[in-house]
Amino acid sequence: MNRRADEHNSTDDALARHREELKRRFPLPSPVKKPRKRPAMLELLIGAIALGLVWLDPAYRSERYSSAPGQVQNIALVDGSTLTLDGASQVNVSWHLRSRRVELLAGQALFDVTPATYRPFRTLAGSTEITVVGTRYNVSRLADDVRVTVEEGKVGVRGQTNELLLTPGQQVLVHNGQLGDPAQVDARALSGWIKGRVVFDRTPLAEVLDTLKRQQNTVVHLNDPDLAQLPVSGTFGSTNLEALLALLPKILPLELNTAADGSLSLSRRATEK
Repeated sequence: MNRRADEHNSTDDALARHREELKRRFPLPSPVKKPRKRPAMLELLIGAIALGLVWLDPAYRSERYSSAPGQVQNIALVDGSTLTLDGASQVNVSWHLRSRRVELLAGQALFDVTPATYRPFRTLAGSTEITVVGTRYNVSRLADDVRVTVEEGKVGVRGQTNELLLTPGQQVLVHNGQLGDPAQVDARALSGWIKGRVVFDRTPLAEVLDTLKRQQNTVVHLNDPDLAQLPVSGTFGSTNLEALLALLPKILPLELNTAADGSLSLSRRATEK
């Protein structure tokens, strides 16, 4: 009996002496920590917040650009798209989780959009919304009137109650949120303003005068609101729009008046009243 006890004690003593070396050579496996599970309600809450953010499509970046009268400004956007502002124009550009957006606050802009299938490019102008994936189109705004002209690709235009799809060479006027009938135009010629050539094609007089104001900071008032829709056609250099102003009384039943303070106005020709 004593002999067995002595052998056992001798073994224990040997193990004790070499314990640290044995631990180093034959390490015990580390206990596996079970991941803590989030409560089911917390998982649902996180999922609902994520879905809500995607649905609301919040903006995470925005910039505002504006141009002075007579200035054509080219803007390169971070997605590779380009934006050309006409004189006296202003836009707000914002980047969202699911979309790219530009709000035309005033004036005119030409858009050349880089395709992004899952991130459409939306242009807002008053109550009008234009949606594209990748294309080239022009938008001009005068108060609540918005004119959309498509050069390349397809453009969806939506007003307050209806919407339509424009193809290359088509133009639509949105008046007070209501879409008119699309018309065939020379879209490339109409965007000539980016190179200093202004083209009017049955353009309402009010828009022509707005162009004069944006291009040369020349303000001309209409004494009769009924004159606003008179059509004007022709091609002019953007640096020589005075020729247009002198031509208007010759091609339309108008009189150009200059007040004592130098302000300009157009009225209906006396013989036409």
